[in-house]
Amino acid sequence: MSHLFCFGFGFTAHRLAKKLRADGWSVSGTARTAEKCAVLRDAGFACQEFDGSSSLEDVSDLKNATHILLSAPPGEQGDPVLLRHRNDLAENGNLQWIGYLSATSVYGDTGGALVDEMAALKATTARGLRRIESEKAWLELGREHELPVHVFRLAGIYGPGRSAIDQLRSGKARRIIKEGHLFSRIHVDDIVNVLLASIAAPRPGGTYNVCDDEPAMSSDVMEYAAESLGLEPPPAIPFTSTSLSEMARSFYADNRLVDNSLIKSELGVTLTYPDFRVGLKAILAERG
Repeated sequence: MSHLFCFGFGFTAHRLAKKLRADGWSVSGTARTAEKCAVLRDAGFACQEFDGSSSLEDVSDLKNATHILLSAPPGEQGDPVLLRHRNDLAENGNLQWIGYLSATSVYGDTGGALVDEMAALKATTARGLRRIESEKAWLELGREHELPVHVFRLAGIYGPGRSAIDQLRSGKARRIIKEGHLFSRIHVDDIVNVLLASIAAPRPGGTYNVCDDEPAMSSDVMEYAAESLGLEPPPAIPFTSTSLSEMARSFYADNRLVDNSLIKSELGVTLTYPDFRVGLKAILAERG
């Protein structure tokens, strides 16, 4: 039986896990806290705590896995999975696919120019630089031990429970205006579709940009979500406003457009949600 082990059972991993379990796979993984593990166990998934501070107590699932999904972010000390379980992975002779979820932040600021998977990695933020190092380390492990490592550079993720619609309903929405600053994004279920396509046709060492077809200003997305709900959009906050935190500003540090043609030409993916409007309509229809 095919067995997926997820290091980091978050938003994307959970959606992929439910899809594969419905297809007869065995799925297990990790979460950072006992509370999150309890929720996952209640949903029928075997789960262990793992925050990178120590190794897994039981590595039997990891050693028996045929597929590995890596969504735990790197920390200041490096990639937590590589730090604790590099040898376990290298010694697993069952592995047919490893997917590392990275981010388009590795490209840094291009001044709005388009980047494909061959573009130079010019991140300057701490998050982006750590991602670059993790990508390199995973690909190196793959080459060294002939492991089927794949890298997926994800744009901003949204989906049911995690969208502009949900922010508006919770009262936490903000409409930050920075004219001409476009963000790429991707619906979580399209990420799942890309991962499934890669699992079906592995190319060890492959790297893929994962985003939709229409980058857009975050304020445009928020305005569309408000209109869909019949609400007034939140007050406009100029990017120059002193009320913005450094964390909020950091998300606007880089401006780039991301080329997603490889997931279509090589993996044969057709996006279910090619732009934010289609995605938000589906979320609204699903959640009411």
